[in-house]
Amino acid sequence: MSVRVRRVYESPEPDDGVRVLVDRLWPRGLAKDAARVDAWPRELTPSTELRRWYRGDGGSYEEFRARYEAELAAPEAAELVDRVRDLAERGTVTLLTASKDTGHSHAGVLARLLED
Repeated sequence: MSVRVRRVYESPEPDDGVRVLVDRLWPRGLAKDAARVDAWPRELTPSTELRRWYRGDGGSYEEFRARYEAELAAPEAAELVDRVRDLAERGTVTLLTASKDTGHSHAGVLARLLED
C-alpha cells in the first residue's frame, strides 16, 4: 500500500497514481485542469468547526488529530476512507492539500489512518 501527501501546487508527477484532493475548498489560484485531480471527496475533510478551532484558536495537533479521526469514524466518512484505502491497495494514492505544513495537517492524519 502506498499513500503519500503532496501540496496540490506542486507539479503532478508520473508516479503520483490516483490524485485525491482532500481540502474542502478548491485551492486559490489553481486551474482545475492544471491540478490533475482524480477525486475530490469533500466529506473526508475536517468539519468547518474543527478547521476553525485548529487554525483560529491555536489548538494542539494531537487534539486536532483525535477530533478529526473521530469525524472520520462517522459512517459516511468511514465509507470514503475505505474507498480510498481500496485504491491504495491497488496502487499509489497521492493525497493533495494546499496546507504548507503537510505533516501537521489533516492530510497527514488521513494518510496515517489509511496506512494502518
